[in-house]
Amino acid sequence: MMATDQEGMFKRPDAATHEIVVFGATSFVGKILCRYLIDTYGVGRDLKWALAGRSRQKLKKVRADLGEAAGSLDFIEVDATDERSLRQMCQRASVVVSTVGPYVLYGEPLVKACAESGTDYCDLTGEVQWIRRMIVRYESTAEETGSRIIHCCGFDSIPSDLGVWFLQQEAQARFGKICSRVKLRVKAARGGVSGGTIASLMNVLKESDKDPEIRRQLADPFSLCMGNSGQGVKQPSGNDIVFDEDFSSWTAPFIMSGINTRIVHRSNAILGYPYGNDFLYDESVLTGTGLRGWSRATASKLGLGLALLGPVRRMLARFVLPKPGQGPSLQQQQQGFFDIRLFGRTDTGQELRVRVAGDRDPGYGSTAKMLGEAAVCLARDVSKVECLGGFWTPASALGARLLTRLSSNAGVTFELLEGITAPATAEQ
Repeated sequence: MMATDQEGMFKRPDAATHEIVVFGATSFVGKILCRYLIDTYGVGRDLKWALAGRSRQKLKKVRADLGEAAGSLDFIEVDATDERSLRQMCQRASVVVSTVGPYVLYGEPLVKACAESGTDYCDLTGEVQWIRRMIVRYESTAEETGSRIIHCCGFDSIPSDLGVWFLQQEAQARFGKICSRVKLRVKAARGGVSGGTIASLMNVLKESDKDPEIRRQLADPFSLCMGNSGQGVKQPSGNDIVFDEDFSSWTAPFIMSGINTRIVHRSNAILGYPYGNDFLYDESVLTGTGLRGWSRATASKLGLGLALLGPVRRMLARFVLPKPGQGPSLQQQQQGFFDIRLFGRTDTGQELRVRVAGDRDPGYGSTAKMLGEAAVCLARDVSKVECLGGFWTPASALGARLLTRLSSNAGVTFELLEGITAPATAEQ
């Protein structure tokens, strides 16, 4: 039965006036997302979408900045802390896509409203402890109402989640079996960092400083699998400086691996362990060969470790790092890119390699396009018969359909590389 309030029964999503509502349209990434939607889908054409945010004046400015084509674009005034206005927004939307972070501070009321109303939802959070909290509190409600909730629909964690999914599909097609060992390595990337991302990271670290249970969750690669099997399989950490023979390069820790690995393992669990119960996965950054490569890896690890120390990170946040609402310029976004490589090996030693690449800076230009296509895919391509209510991941809910949309529209490509080999022995 659908949840109700004093105004009576919620409208079902199929009565919505908008397929997609962008909640947080006045935020830094929200503006980029709106630009992508209008450039790709227009206004008043096939896709029905609207802006939403707290300030009427700011929403009007966003609409004006989008140009003459956005003149008829609808907008909805709504406050992230006002449950009544959030419920009213949900009544008007099939999918709400949220850019309002840090989610641990501002995200829960909207997730609650979507779960209770049966409205679908996606976002770009990378806050592991908050995702777990939302699953615990609202999954049963979402299952009852039919609300599909998908976190991590940006650079964290679509390239990782769909990249592994794509690699495993290719392994099945070529070898008739999955790769029990998969590595993701960031080969190259260029792009700025926004203040919103910094604020989210700072809140994660602040919570972990105070709560040992959160520290435990952040250290557990299966923390989002929620009691499913496979949690006894010790995972490679990806935090050490090592020379990776499979990539002929030294490697350094990848700051996004803390969320990406959890999403990949959750996809495996939700889908019924198609990657196997003994699946091994880790992520790191390639730094090159020789002394230079080792020096880069060492400097990267030391710098990251220093930046995460409480006093240092507070000083950086106050005096150095961008504030919420700030981020890379349009030129930086357009000149940015990412190039990610995945390596998989079966338990009998067959190997394959995959490249995942994006044509904008990973955190913002490309993330906005991924988030937009995830929202359209959820609204258009996946029925509530084949994908029931609950908390999903990009790969488990959207899979091949999202991959096609990203490749066709968003400049994100998934490519099987040549040079498949089958060595005599396999690394375990």
